[in-house]
Amino acid sequence: MVTLLVLSCTTSDAAEPDAPATLIGRTEAIRVAIQEHLADKFLSTRDDREEQKALVEHYSGSEARLLWVDENGLSSRGKSVIQEIEKADDYGLHSSDYALPDRGGLSSGNAKAADWLAEAEIKVSSAVLDYARDARGGRIEPVRLSPNLDPTLTLPHPQEVIESIVLQSDPASYLRSFQPKHPQFEALRQKLIELRGDKLLKANKVIQIPQIPDGPLLRFGVEHEQVALLRKRLDLPPGQNENLFDEVVQQAVMHFQYQHGSYPDGIVGPGTRRLLNPTHPRDPDNALSVTTVLVNMERWRWLPEDLGSFYVTVNVPEFMLRVMAEGKPIFTARVVVGAPDTQTPIFSQEMQEIVFNPLCQTQSRQRRSRPISRKLEATRSSGVADGIPIFSKAPVFASISGATRSIPSKLDWGRVLARDLA
Repeated sequence: MVTLLVLSCTTSDAAEPDAPATLIGRTEAIRVAIQEHLADKFLSTRDDREEQKALVEHYSGSEARLLWVDENGLSSRGKSVIQEIEKADDYGLHSSDYALPDRGGLSSGNAKAADWLAEAEIKVSSAVLDYARDARGGRIEPVRLSPNLDPTLTLPHPQEVIESIVLQSDPASYLRSFQPKHPQFEALRQKLIELRGDKLLKANKVIQIPQIPDGPLLRFGVEHEQVALLRKRLDLPPGQNENLFDEVVQQAVMHFQYQHGSYPDGIVGPGTRRLLNPTHPRDPDNALSVTTVLVNMERWRWLPEDLGSFYVTVNVPEFMLRVMAEGKPIFTARVVVGAPDTQTPIFSQEMQEIVFNPLCQTQSRQRRSRPISRKLEATRSSGVADGIPIFSKAPVFASISGATRSIPSKLDWGRVLARDLA
């Protein structure tokens, strides 16, 4: 006797290996499509960036969680993250740099819905990783701009970003947290919004600035057709003869040269022409101010996320050093900085030592021939100058030219010259 057993099963529990997507479920179909898209992208572009590796690592598992889409389209998490990235311009970034899915591009009856959802999931995840990196200063390598720019950037690891954002109940807030938290950055951000008048479309408007082509030297008394262009460039009235380089034009040129750090001789030559002909169009409202704010916002991304309660800053353009404690300056001093051909290096690092009275090329012979200050002379007995302990905190020695190291308290500082200190 033969017993025949008939077992029933649902299509969701069993499916042939090459079965259509409807048999394996829509969520699984999206997951499979994501893996195929990532594989195709790697084979076609050989993209081996850490961001690409992080996406492959996350979505390669059989239980990979969809972060931004579900069977019906973009999830609430996906929509909130997209909205946050679209506000990147308010933080000095460019929202157009991030390829985001069209929120209205999915049709429920589309046979290729799984492919659309897979592409949307990958686009949002890629945008999240790029945004996090850019917010921390990863858009450019500062040292490529100049070897004197060598800040220590702390860029987020893509795999850690993905693993962390999975657990976040508010992924948009988490993404925003990668922006600098310094109050100076926030002040710049508010200033940027103010200058743009809360209308970011203003940045798309440009004013064509009259270009001053190569030509003869333009100076007082010269009559030339380029003078008319020069008047338009400097927003001057045409006058009785718009082609005449009169005193009004001369004064305007001198003022322009002075504002741009050039010698105000009132003559338009090749150097002044370069200043007059910017390489980028001008925003109608305070373009220079907007650009300056954007540059400074980017500069703040290069600083450590947490400066600590006690730190020292040197503002090179201001020629100013500040010792900060609990967010307030407790000591300030003017400093000597480099020239265009010998620039001051820009970096951030923990301080290991302090050199008092360093030998500097800018020191005049007269100054180096003077005796050490009487304030410093007071350290012979107390080791304190103006209440600042100089020698009492560490075994510091003074090296004198032609002699061995000496104990500071044994020196006659009234007879020691600055040039003798090595």
